[in-house]
Amino acid sequence: MRLRSRFASPILALAAALCLVLALPTDEAAAQQPSTDEVLKAIVKIDTSVPSDARSAETLGTTRQGHGVLIGDDGLILTIGYLVLEADQVTVTQHDGRELPAAVIAYDHDSGFGLVRTARPVNAKPLALGDSGALKTESVAVAAGHGGPSMAMPVRIAARRDFTGYWEYLLEDALFTTPPFPNFGGAALLNQDGRLVGIGSLLVADAEEAGTFGPGNMFIPINRFKPIKQDLVTAGRTRQPSHPWLGLYTEEVRGRLFVQRVAKGGPSAAAGIRPGDIIISVGDTPVQTQKDLYRRIWSSGAPGVRISITVLTASAGLRTIDVVSIDRYAWLKQPKGN
Repeated sequence: MRLRSRFASPILALAAALCLVLALPTDEAAAQQPSTDEVLKAIVKIDTSVPSDARSAETLGTTRQGHGVLIGDDGLILTIGYLVLEADQVTVTQHDGRELPAAVIAYDHDSGFGLVRTARPVNAKPLALGDSGALKTESVAVAAGHGGPSMAMPVRIAARRDFTGYWEYLLEDALFTTPPFPNFGGAALLNQDGRLVGIGSLLVADAEEAGTFGPGNMFIPINRFKPIKQDLVTAGRTRQPSHPWLGLYTEEVRGRLFVQRVAKGGPSAAAGIRPGDIIISVGDTPVQTQKDLYRRIWSSGAPGVRISITVLTASAGLRTIDVVSIDRYAWLKQPKGN
């Protein structure tokens, strides 16, 4: 039975969401489970301000708003990276409406996570991290944002599969949920024990199956955060080598990979790749999908490597263009936040 038919009434949906998070203790182990109220208090609102000359200002705006989840007693909050990317001012709103100044601690391009820390403790208990790997398709979870019970709803795990974004982004084993949760940016995905298993990233049209219509959301699995947490907290980014970045924004259309746009001041723009070009190959390897493109670029070496891209242009036919890759963090105005 589909979730949407099971929870057709908004009132029933809210009741179901609360029941999923709040399992009344029946033994000593269950008594350790947080209450619904405790869980929802840990979800905060995040408002950020970004300088007008930031690289991401044109596409993501200079004022951004979303959610975050308290995961540390020291005010450490996990959120979605695009909310805090290049931000120079951050305000966190608690469950009681009080605002706290905060600072960006980390941004991780590979996973998409962002971290902020408040200047003063948040009036809530941190959420425990769950095991996103244990989530099965067709199981039920809860999507929740800042705002209490009215901002919580049950969702179904519709799929687990790789996700590619046009901004040179590849997330393996992403979580897709349905029905759509409209306030998804930085929202919490909670398992039935009230543990955090994902952070909201996007609204998607094909949550059920790639290439088919079925609206829902994509969540970044929390298991992607666990191995990089220490690096993000101490260094502002992972200590793993960066991928080479070309500043290509692409779109897959009927088996062809079109250049949608190129980053201003980025490597592809400097090399002469233009919007409307069709990417044919990287080196001697043909590419037809974003996944093919990214994996081929990333296998070429470290940032700074010269990468040959063959494109089909409307004016000049086939052209092979050498693009000198860079580290994307170096291209951003404020790669580590404050």
